[in-house]
Amino acid sequence: MTTVISLQSPTAPLDRRGRPMHDLRISVMDRCNFRCPYCMPKETFGEGYRFLGTAERLSFAEITRLAGLFVDLGVRKLRLTGGEPLLRAGLEELVGDLAALPGVEDVALTTNGILLGRHARELHAQGLARVTVSLDSLDPGVFRAMSGGYGSPTEVLEGIDVALAAGLAPIKVNCVVQRGVNDHTLLDLVERFRGTPVVVRFIEYMDVGNRNHWDRSRVVPSKELHAAIAARWPLVPVAAGYHGEVAERYAFADGAGEVGFISSVTQPFCGACSRARLSSEGVLYTCLFANAGLDLRTPLRRGADDAELLALVRGAWLGRSDRYSELRAEPHAEDTRRKIEMYYIGG
Repeated sequence: MTTVISLQSPTAPLDRRGRPMHDLRISVMDRCNFRCPYCMPKETFGEGYRFLGTAERLSFAEITRLAGLFVDLGVRKLRLTGGEPLLRAGLEELVGDLAALPGVEDVALTTNGILLGRHARELHAQGLARVTVSLDSLDPGVFRAMSGGYGSPTEVLEGIDVALAAGLAPIKVNCVVQRGVNDHTLLDLVERFRGTPVVVRFIEYMDVGNRNHWDRSRVVPSKELHAAIAARWPLVPVAAGYHGEVAERYAFADGAGEVGFISSVTQPFCGACSRARLSSEGVLYTCLFANAGLDLRTPLRRGADDAELLALVRGAWLGRSDRYSELRAEPHAEDTRRKIEMYYIGG
């Protein structure tokens, strides 16, 4: 049986900056059915690109075992990511196994939404509590430019409707904002979801990975977005729902819901980050911008017992000092490290 440990327990590790491990993002699939330029640009991830083979990815049993160990160390929230997680066959079974772990308070999913309508009901039935859908524009042309030419906003909206009907509410919609690309379509996105159980969150374009051609001039600061939205629909601040919440929340003054802003570039939130990330081949990363991780698959498959695996994870977290976004914000900062690609460890 998994031991439930409070975040205040002396056995729950704190990293070098005093941050607990509270959230675990699990990438279940490195493949995706989109080719978003800011994540998996088509010129790099074309037909000849080699993704992980089935045997290289962690099995559901291996994921569940490792997740249980992270729960022993203080994790309470699990989020399944990709690539596109709904490309992993039988994902509902994994959701059920994770939701049944003692100590887990929340199992969520991040998806591009194209396959959501097919799976939403069973995912909810198996214990999925929340879903976040990536949707960068309602304009079909802009959408396809940002998805690499795949899918349509209509398909995503249909998936959201099915998920809402299945009981997965509220739903969060994440929109990555790029100046000159989709910033002119954002008010339409807000208007579409006002008055519904869907919360739109705008994410500043980040320099994740090495292939997305990041250019700071394409970053639209959240303050600029907030001003544009508030000029049309007055906003009032909402208190954070929990310590370490990454989005700044604002409610519409007329009561028609809320919007959020994730400002990793202009307002870094490293100091409260409690997230660990597990890749689909079993590598632990302690930062979205990491350039190296800890291999857990090898000892797991060599027969390591729980105590050995716990010691490895604990040691990695105790040694964690990541604060990339804060360092990026410093004057004259320049980072030339090769970072892990976002599709590999999820956003």
